[in-house]
Amino acid sequence: MSRFTFVAKGPHGNVQGTQEAASAGALASDLQAKGLVPLVIKPDGPQAAATGSGASAPVKMPDFMQPKVKPMDVMLFSKQLYTLFKAGVPILRALAGLQETAQNPTLKGVLQDLRRALEGGVELSTAMAQHPKIFDGFYVSMVRVGESSGRLEEIFLRLAEHMEFELFMRQQVKSALRYPSFVVMAMAVAMAVINVMVIPAFAGVFKGLGAELPLPTKILMATSAFTIEHGWSLLCAIVAAFMLWRKWIQSPQGKPIWDRALLRMPIVGPIVTKASLARFTRAFSLSLRSGVPLERALIGVAQTADNAYLTQQIDSMREHVMRGETLAHAAAGTGVFTPMVLQMLAIGEETGMVDELLDEVGELYSEDVQYLLKTLSQQIEPILIVFMGGLVLVLALGVFLPMWNMGGAAMKH
Repeated sequence: MSRFTFVAKGPHGNVQGTQEAASAGALASDLQAKGLVPLVIKPDGPQAAATGSGASAPVKMPDFMQPKVKPMDVMLFSKQLYTLFKAGVPILRALAGLQETAQNPTLKGVLQDLRRALEGGVELSTAMAQHPKIFDGFYVSMVRVGESSGRLEEIFLRLAEHMEFELFMRQQVKSALRYPSFVVMAMAVAMAVINVMVIPAFAGVFKGLGAELPLPTKILMATSAFTIEHGWSLLCAIVAAFMLWRKWIQSPQGKPIWDRALLRMPIVGPIVTKASLARFTRAFSLSLRSGVPLERALIGVAQTADNAYLTQQIDSMREHVMRGETLAHAAAGTGVFTPMVLQMLAIGEETGMVDELLDEVGELYSEDVQYLLKTLSQQIEPILIVFMGGLVLVLALGVFLPMWNMGGAAMKH
């Protein structure tokens, strides 16, 4: 028996400790039986010291200097593993081949770590759990199900399809927001140029008139003067406020609040809600179809939800299900699921076809999201036109009203 130190992820956060086991793989199995996800398992005591006293390890680049492994890389890795498994290639040979052909140095190192762990008797899912930034909890739990059921080839195919859907959704969102973002940026630049360069040129002329200026002109001149005198301070304040806002929405306290507000925003809210529900239904269906128990499926799906508030509600669902409530009743209590999802859950529980019905709901929502994203620019365009029209009206009134007043006075004289 050897002694190991471990770090594992539990329902309430990470757990650290030491334990004796026959091997790292045996310890990983024991932790999994307790409902923990092993993240790091290392020898403790003299064995660890002996390992560290050998030849000097190569200098490792800092994490921030290493290229990131993108979701696209993980999706291609899943597809390639499925193809190799389908062709009958053993897992160690498959990983060795993928390591040789990998273009990303970080991914190459991860594949090498996976090979070493497998050679040491550790399961693939446990080895992947030691790289949580690349393989999330849902991915690891699905691989673990594939190992226990002997359907690892099928699991990697489903994971590849799931990640392909996720990437497609992100690309659709980016393409839909590209035009509105460009228009907003152009408007901001135009307003800055007008305030700093155009209005000051007219200000001298207006002051020379010696007449009472209209209210729009006074507002423009005051805004321009404030921008010129306190422009840098204003810019620093905006940047600081943006950084604080970013930090707050990424914090454990602020992220659920922001994500909940995001679900209720006009125009954007319905798209985010349906996209999150499409992701939830497809991932939940995939877990149940692969044989994952209901409780573990909800834990894994909660980790895939790209919304902290929705993650909290899924965890609440799991707690209610563990108390004996039906899945549909637990989902209805969260208040985030649409009547269609609730109806499908209820029918699925009665017929034993929850996975199939949820998959159909996921397809419907994904198609709906695609349509909403395609029409997003058309929905935002009227708002931008009204805003630009109001801006042009204020500028026109501020610049031309004094001239009209001056022209009218000249005609009277």
